[in-house]
Amino acid sequence: TRYTPVMLILAVALALLSPLLAGLSWSEGVYRGLVLLVIACPCALVISTPVSIVSALTAAARHGVLIKGGLYLEAAGRLQVLALDKTGTLTTGQPEVQRLVALNGHSERELLERAAALEAGSEHPLARAILRRARETGIAVVPAEQFTAFPGKGGEGSIGGRLFWIGSHRMLHEKSQETPAIHARAEELEDAGHTVVAIGNDSHVCGLISIADDLREDIPQILSEIREAGVRRIVMLTGDNAGTARAIAAETGIEEYHCELLPEDKVEAVGRLVRENQTVAMVGDGINDAPAMAAATFGIAMGAMGTDAALETADMALMSDDLSRLPWLIRHSRRTVRNIQQNICFALGLKAVFIVLTLFGTATLWMAIAADTGATLLVVFNSLRLLN
Repeated sequence: TRYTPVMLILAVALALLSPLLAGLSWSEGVYRGLVLLVIACPCALVISTPVSIVSALTAAARHGVLIKGGLYLEAAGRLQVLALDKTGTLTTGQPEVQRLVALNGHSERELLERAAALEAGSEHPLARAILRRARETGIAVVPAEQFTAFPGKGGEGSIGGRLFWIGSHRMLHEKSQETPAIHARAEELEDAGHTVVAIGNDSHVCGLISIADDLREDIPQILSEIREAGVRRIVMLTGDNAGTARAIAAETGIEEYHCELLPEDKVEAVGRLVRENQTVAMVGDGINDAPAMAAATFGIAMGAMGTDAALETADMALMSDDLSRLPWLIRHSRRTVRNIQQNICFALGLKAVFIVLTLFGTATLWMAIAADTGATLLVVFNSLRLLN
């Protein structure tokens, strides 16, 4: 909005003032004004950013990272804080049942039957692990009736006319059915890095199911590379208990983590990080992560195993669920910003040189045309280097 009017005024001023102040002929003055107009043509300047962005987005797609726009690509280069969900992000998202702890006279099969009935309609990775174990055991899963879900905690439903509940250690506390012995057993499993799922009815706790998920390959090294790429803080946000979160954090080398978070707690945690820092990214895969991803500067979804809600909310998606793309993405973003800066500096520098030559009467119209066209082509070729 300013560049074009300024250059028009300069060209007119040069055409009118050259004859009056420098004693040139009017034809020579008009000629110099035309030369200035041609060299001032903003083609190279205008095209420097979009070609770089399109090339960078194409390169990112080739590397399995889909980005919704150049704004988010540039934001990745300024990333200061990275928040990560645990299940399905740091871990493979394929948890397996490790132990069945039947209590109060129940058998392991009864415990698994009730858990599978309550989890029959859930898509949560922990629910899928329980259902997978039930089928392997030969249990015919009959969904519980009148099931009600409590996001981030668990749910309850009717089995054989009696109300049963299933949920996290937090829900076990809320039910006020936890004895010192049950608490000690749950903490023992949590300290081993297992996620504990409790099952109970209106009178007692039926038992505990411990579930564990393997870390993704080379996670500690990937997180180290992310730090080397310039990210100052890496934070793990999880709904798991303190014991599991502590074990995963120690294994991955994450120094800061927040555990036992409900979806709204994750939103608050991300919001606090955004207020404390300029650029924050949230990486997640589940429906519980979507609100937190929306609260971050930009969200990154695990594309292969992510839920529809997470993918729709996210600004980027890792299509192969490969976290090693994150340090690459940060470096790629910074290369893109440098490329844009190079294009702009080159275009402006060349125009400045020719403006000076024009004022001294050295530049010709053909030189200006060649310089403008050449600058545009060079800017395009420099931007296309991002494809490699």
